Amino acid sequence: MSARIFKGLALVAGLASAGPATAGGWFDCYDTAKPSPERAAEPGPAVSPADPALAPVEGRRRPGFAAPALPAPVVQSNPGAVTAPPPSAFPRDHVPVPDRWRLAEAVGVHSRLSDPYHQNTLKGDRPLCGTNDLFLTLSAVSDTVIEPRSFPQPVGVQTTDHPGSNDTFGRDHSLLLAQTVILGAALTKGSTAFKPPEYEIRVALALQFNHVSVSERRLLSVNPTAPPHRSDSFIGVQEMFLDYHLRNVSDRYDFDSVRIGVQPFSSDFRGFLFQDNQLGIRLFGDRDDNRWQYNLAVFARLEKDTNSGLNDITQRLRRDHVFVANLYRQDLPFPGLTSQVSIVHNRNREAGQTHIDANGFPARPALIGDLRRRDYDVTYLGYNADGHIGRINLTASAWYATGQDRNSIFTGRPAKISAYFLAAEPSIDLNWTRVRLSGLYASGDSNPHDNREHGFDAIFENPQFAGADTSYWIRQSIPFAGGGRAVALNGRNGILNSLRSSKEEGQSNFNNPGTILAGIGADFDLLPELRLSLNANHLWFVDTAILQALRNEGGIPRAIGNDLSASTIYRPQMNQNLVFRLSGAVFAPASGFADLFTNSTRHRNYYSVLLNAVLSY
Repeated sequence: MSARIFKGLALVAGLASAGPATAGGWFDCYDTAKPSPERAAEPGPAVSPADPALAPVEGRRRPGFAAPALPAPVVQSNPGAVTAPPPSAFPRDHVPVPDRWRLAEAVGVHSRLSDPYHQNTLKGDRPLCGTNDLFLTLSAVSDTVIEPRSFPQPVGVQTTDHPGSNDTFGRDHSLLLAQTVILGAALTKGSTAFKPPEYEIRVALALQFNHVSVSERRLLSVNPTAPPHRSDSFIGVQEMFLDYHLRNVSDRYDFDSVRIGVQPFSSDFRGFLFQDNQLGIRLFGDRDDNRWQYNLAVFARLEKDTNSGLNDITQRLRRDHVFVANLYRQDLPFPGLTSQVSIVHNRNREAGQTHIDANGFPARPALIGDLRRRDYDVTYLGYNADGHIGRINLTASAWYATGQDRNSIFTGRPAKISAYFLAAEPSIDLNWTRVRLSGLYASGDSNPHDNREHGFDAIFENPQFAGADTSYWIRQSIPFAGGGRAVALNGRNGILNSLRSSKEEGQSNFNNPGTILAGIGADFDLLPELRLSLNANHLWFVDTAILQALRNEGGIPRAIGNDLSASTIYRPQMNQNLVFRLSGAVFAPASGFADLFTNSTRHRNYYSVLLNAVLSY
């Protein structure tokens, strides 16, 4: 056996007697590059060869050339360490290691607090000094957005910067700049590589500065004398919760836990119905080696800041509650496919409130229809699937909404809600390419003056679907001028034509024209660190009766238009610490959109460009 192998065996045997770190600050016990000379010089017990074949046998010698003399044994001493149990206490294929956290350092991987790519105590890779299972995780994320874009902009009723703009819509160019910094801290107890944490306390604050400029007045502020540009800043509480481990229910760490506070939650795999960071209490856990998972939750919705979309805890809670119960099962009905069944109830009691946003526009009630305040109760029954069937990757979602609107925006009387939503995105991987199809159907209302509402609307959607925010239609919000004041046809980072005042501060509206989308896309992994994505979507209204009633216009076509987009994602370190994205989209209006919107310069198409840089620590 060579001297190098013998030294390695001796090192492992020495590590078996290592114990936990002793006194010192929280971090300095790990922030060292090599042991001190005094410690290296300490004597210790001799280490004998582990291979019996190396031991001398009386009267015999191994054949071959004479072996060179073995080097002096490598010794290691660790005063005060807990002695490892004898080998007889363990199966023969297990080696006891009382202090596994210093193994990486013993083989040459050292901790530097300023290095986010290797083991780092500040990032929760090692326990705090003096503990074995208490971890501190600090995080910082910088998210920079530069977004030139165009969309139909209504000409201000009182004034305009462009004399002669007599049309309903004026110039369409706009620019958005946003810089967001998210600072987070989490204190976790428990060795989470093997079992759920005993508890976790997490806080995340988001600081955003944004600047936006548009081409027409009275789009950013209700005040017609305000300039067509605005700068704003805000600090929002995006996470602040306690996660407490209630119990383990099996020897494989199936568990029950409870989480209380401001926390992220998604009701389905792709964020079609309710995906937000909201104040709530959630009981969750799993069974049968994580094959079954469940959530029972209730959320009291926080108000959002108008211009940043961040949580505003300085305002009183909304009288809008969301109750969730869902159950997941892996490998059902096919191996590799996870199924989820859900019941989500949204109870809204905001008829007694009038809410004006930070720019002076009414958000509740929305200025559409009879302009009256309203309450509603709606229950969503859903089935969602995510995974693969053989080589086919599949995401599918189906929701049915039922309930009552206490004051329909057209009749002023109670109306029964009955609406549904279907979406699917199958794809297949061909070497370094993924080709996918996208299809979505959200039902629309065909008769605004009856006592039924058939237009599907979500609670707070954030769809990761059909190109997500690379898509023009998903990324941009189109003002619905001429049929409602301060009302948008669709919401920013949303796909549904819901006719709400805003996704963040408005109420759900089930009197809407519905949405149909059909698309095709492909992802190309050109390099391990570079991905190119292409998407082509076509959109329709399900029924335009609602639009005709609001615009006092007949014969509006159903076709909305074609949405073509491309994006590149570059990760120079092949991880999520540095992510750069450049995307562009072109929207070519079809007859229905052209009937509703136009502009003074008669631009045929609209565009959206997104430059995004995310730096994480």
